[in-house]
Amino acid sequence: MSLRKVLSLTRVACSRATALQSTFYSRQNVFFLTANSTRYYSEKNIGQPNKNESEPEKVDIIGRLFPKAVLKPEDAQEIKKEQENFEKENKEKTEENEKSWKRMKIGFAVFGGAMTVMGTCLVVEMGAPRHDDEGKIIEDEFSQMPIVLQYIKRTWKELTFYERMIKEPSREKLLPDPVPPPYQPTYTLVLEFTDVLMHPDWSYQTGWRFKKRPGVEQFLQTVSSSNYEVVIFTSENVFMIWPVLDKLDPENKYISYRLFRDSTHFIDGVHVKNLDGLNRDLSKVIVVDWNKQAIKFHPQNSLVLKKWKGNDDDTALLDLANLLQTIAMSNVTDVREVLIYYSQFDDPIAAFRENQRKLMEQMEEKERETKNAEQPLTRNWLRSFTRR
Repeated sequence: MSLRKVLSLTRVACSRATALQSTFYSRQNVFFLTANSTRYYSEKNIGQPNKNESEPEKVDIIGRLFPKAVLKPEDAQEIKKEQENFEKENKEKTEENEKSWKRMKIGFAVFGGAMTVMGTCLVVEMGAPRHDDEGKIIEDEFSQMPIVLQYIKRTWKELTFYERMIKEPSREKLLPDPVPPPYQPTYTLVLEFTDVLMHPDWSYQTGWRFKKRPGVEQFLQTVSSSNYEVVIFTSENVFMIWPVLDKLDPENKYISYRLFRDSTHFIDGVHVKNLDGLNRDLSKVIVVDWNKQAIKFHPQNSLVLKKWKGNDDDTALLDLANLLQTIAMSNVTDVREVLIYYSQFDDPIAAFRENQRKLMEQMEEKERETKNAEQPLTRNWLRSFTRR
């Protein structure tokens, strides 16, 4: 190969290498402008490399030195503005956080002060000793204690008293003593009002309304005349239910007593009925409800029905009246035996219907057998003879 061809190939290689290194270092310049601009340039000498940095010099692929990129003044100003905006935002956030923390501390201090003042007033008002009509102090179990302890003890006693008013019945004996026989019915029937006798419904147009369960008047009339003392025992408020009961039984012919929320125990968010306070023999007490939790103190005395939701084709009360009449007519000594038997069924009324059906079939079968046994033998012989 001649010398001229060698020189031409060398020139082509150098030109291509120069083009490659210009492309490579143009990308490196972008990197220097974005990431390391503050590393090479100061605010006083924009556009000049930082001589204090000991950065290795760039070398191209053929060993030639390549100078460091120079940052343009416009780009440096833009970067400086971004840094200033970032620092300003951080400063504003820090100041806002400090103000929020100050406001929070002030709020806590005001709340704590208000609670302290309220607590002090409560102790002074509720912990003060009682006075008689003449203005003299009434001695109590705390009178011999130091004055501060007296006030604290009396306040705690008052607070627990109000707690007992909410959680416990308002009185120990919920019903008066039974009247002498024969005026006192043998059995006591305790009925829940809501979703057993009536179904509540509320709307914006009408407010609270109560729908009668089908056959409720006939049911009350039947059980009240079947040796049952009817007691309405509900967990509802007296002010809402009393007027409804007045309309259901205006002359108090069927319902003997009415018990409301203040006669229940409030346990775990549920108003529980304690039959021990009824002042009646529990062997003769039947409580009808749909909520097992409301009668959990005496499950052996309970007859749990399905919750009535307002359907018009319901006949549960009529069947329940038949069951109660059967108990009364059978003179059951301890109703708990009957109730324990029906407690094994999800729907005791349906179980009673099935038992009634089976009993009727048995009675019809016995009646047919009795009629066949009473027929004369000669008549049967002649009938068999004539059939031949």
